[in-house]
Amino acid sequence: MKVAVLIPCYNEELTIKTVIEDFRKELPEADIYVYDNNSTDNTNQIAREAGAIVKKEPRQGKGHVVRQMFFDIDADYYLMVDGDDTYPAEACHSLLEALVNGEADMVIGDRLSNGTYTNENKRPMHNFGNNLVRNSINMLYGSNIQDIMTGYRGFNKYFVQSYPVLSNGFQIETELSIHALDKRFKLKEIPIVYRDRPEGSESKLNTVSDGFKVIMTIVNMFKNYKPLFFFSVGAFIFMILSLLMGVPVINEFIRTGFISKVPSAVLAVGLMLVGLLLFITGLILDTVVNNSRKDYELALHDIYWRNNMLEKYKK
Repeated sequence: MKVAVLIPCYNEELTIKTVIEDFRKELPEADIYVYDNNSTDNTNQIAREAGAIVKKEPRQGKGHVVRQMFFDIDADYYLMVDGDDTYPAEACHSLLEALVNGEADMVIGDRLSNGTYTNENKRPMHNFGNNLVRNSINMLYGSNIQDIMTGYRGFNKYFVQSYPVLSNGFQIETELSIHALDKRFKLKEIPIVYRDRPEGSESKLNTVSDGFKVIMTIVNMFKNYKPLFFFSVGAFIFMILSLLMGVPVINEFIRTGFISKVPSAVLAVGLMLVGLLLFITGLILDTVVNNSRKDYELALHDIYWRNNMLEKYKK
């Protein structure tokens, strides 16, 4: 069983050595990879001295790092963790057990169920953002995931080989969760103890700009994965506005046989047409998305078949 520990890093010189040593202690046979994302401190050098396999990723953003990691690294099971020493290395055994036993294709290190994230995290807007994304995704898919944006996850090779990384920033965690739900991968959450960053270590997230990215991630999530629902909401709004503008005009015509509010009538018709166009757009895109899911399932079958044949050949 080949296990790879993946650690995306940007300016984590205060904590990266501890993270590597903790995982080396828990998983002495695992390969530990640190991908340095243009750090301006000594993260790269410290990681090398600690015995990790260190590579550089010049494209800025965690999404770019994860994409390159999945391209480069071949393993049976993958553990991904942040380099800020906020996640417990000892929880890796529970995450791996769920993957090895076939209970999950992706395992989530859940910081929220036991309340440690809320107690330890000193940034209230981050808690708000976590809850907003979690509630939106759970409503969209009828799921009950507790921690959507955790950076501590485990994957099997089928998930990694079939996952198209589209995000280039920290939205990658949200994208991972949505992809797993949308493509019906097996998920399992394992509660973990979260600890805040040590003194002197600063978060790379900006509350305002990254909060806006979270909102746009939710909007794009609805549009890309549930287009019929997304465009039906817009269609419903325009149709309601059309009725509000058009009912007085219709009443006038019924009473008098004439229409004096011509601008209102034209606006009502225009709003109704926009609503119908949005609804038709949603129907078309929903068909496209369903066909894309079918193509993905066929590609996933090919991946399973190739891996099974490779394993038989090795035996």
